[in-house]
Amino acid sequence: MSGHSKWSTIKRQKGATDQKRGNLFTKLGNNIVVAARQGGGDPEMNFQLRLAIDRAKASNFPKENIDRAIKKGTGELAGEELKEMVFEGYGPAGVAMIIEVLSSNRNRATSTIRNILAKYGGKLGELGSVNWNFVRQGVMGISAAVDKEKVELAAIEAGVEDVSEEPEGIIVFTEPGRLETVKNKLEQQGIIIDYAQIAMVAANKTSINDKEKSSFHKLEQELLDSDEVNNVYSNADL
Repeated sequence: MSGHSKWSTIKRQKGATDQKRGNLFTKLGNNIVVAARQGGGDPEMNFQLRLAIDRAKASNFPKENIDRAIKKGTGELAGEELKEMVFEGYGPAGVAMIIEVLSSNRNRATSTIRNILAKYGGKLGELGSVNWNFVRQGVMGISAAVDKEKVELAAIEAGVEDVSEEPEGIIVFTEPGRLETVKNKLEQQGIIIDYAQIAMVAANKTSINDKEKSSFHKLEQELLDSDEVNNVYSNADL
């Protein structure tokens, strides 16, 4: 299972304008709220919360905002009731897409996703229409500065499923339930993990031409610019 577009997303986030940084901070806070609500407010006992906090810290999300988001998740502070939603659909050239959303209003979220997809010649699909082509996996990104052979040897010892090299870095894939264990084992070998998450990875990719790629990137960016869109996955061979 090689190929994962998270690196490009991270680069866009790090170079974000003030407006987009506000958008990013909203998402980071919402992820902490949901993780704390589902697994409790102690990051030592809640791996998903720890991942959400790590992502927030990597983007210089203020500590007081992290603490406030945790308290919203545990009910110590009032806040909107955010719901996790997953939309399936199609982008340019019939590219299959899974769009993960955190929103307090399903109708608003549905309308937003439908309109953005339609703008680029895409459409929403029925439940299960594209999900069959995606596999839920633990995904970790490691800087290209780290020796790939060192990563591969550590990964074999940790029992990962696959290691993929991209220009921006090394991607490690593992079973979702083993993400925490594998992450810890790699870090014990002195390997710094740039990001770690549970992601939807396409089993079969679709080739698209340069014009279609340009349209797809614009679609992906507009989706990610929405405060409510948390992740975008596709089977586009980019």
